[in-house]
Amino acid sequence: MGIGTTRATARVFTAVMLAAATYGTAAPATGSPRPAVGVPAETPFPPSPAGAHSLEWDVTLFGPAAAVSTTATALAVLPGAPSGAFLEPVSLPGAAASASPPRPSVDCRHAKCVALTFDDGPGPYTGTLLRHLAKYHARATFFVVGLNVVTYPGVLRHTVEAGHEIGNHTWSHPDLTRRSAAGIRSQLGRTDVAVKAATGVVPRLVRPPYGAFDRVVRAQTSRPFVLWSVDTLDWRFRDSAVVARRALRSVRPGSVVLFHDIHPTTVRAIPRVLRTLSRRGYRFVTISQLYGGHPPRVVHGAAPRKRP
Repeated sequence: MGIGTTRATARVFTAVMLAAATYGTAAPATGSPRPAVGVPAETPFPPSPAGAHSLEWDVTLFGPAAAVSTTATALAVLPGAPSGAFLEPVSLPGAAASASPPRPSVDCRHAKCVALTFDDGPGPYTGTLLRHLAKYHARATFFVVGLNVVTYPGVLRHTVEAGHEIGNHTWSHPDLTRRSAAGIRSQLGRTDVAVKAATGVVPRLVRPPYGAFDRVVRAQTSRPFVLWSVDTLDWRFRDSAVVARRALRSVRPGSVVLFHDIHPTTVRAIPRVLRTLSRRGYRFVTISQLYGGHPPRVVHGAAPRKRP
């Protein structure tokens, strides 16, 4: 491991320890202990009750408790919010300013745009995915899991440097509807701190695991919740050809496509997806670009589009 990677990891660990002290650790939804399995490179999430993928990790963080990183964030409650609601991350004194969402380079109300989104990373295959995207000048949105951010901070930093958008996908991928309000805030807040420590930016979007949320979950942040309109089911079909076909047959202008960059079969499917959609005249944009910089409170999957 290089010195730069070691320092980046140390910064993330320090910031996350601050987050753990500030936000606490969310209690398990049931009385049974969660599995302490670490961060798998290519282990599928066990099925949730709804049939989706799921895995929660328990983790003990080690690192220097002193000298808190200046890239950490605190949480602020906006006026008029429910008592105790987590709404927006704000920089602590001395922290780097959060980057604004990418400005739209194309008007997706008229152009054929598609938003490719990747969940559950970063991981060991994300670097390869970034190279595929770069060949087509494609921008994507990555909804990251905090535990993987701690493991691959350098990969996430390269993702941001390449112009992609980062969203919050919680700390350990639980069903948020089974967590308390404090537990939800912890899941989001700890991930915000980890992302900020690794990249200098704070996620402006949230994707709840499994797309599951209710009134209590929604009250814990004012950021847009991003769902999808095309589900490739790549976590189930570990076949690149099948994943590519499922994506290509369903994409329409304004589509939001769901992938997972923790699976090598998915990453191998992306060149075909990019090549075919490029020939069809599509532009690859982030979620913020798809909505002209202003995503709605809940993104259900397909952006509105005006006829040419």
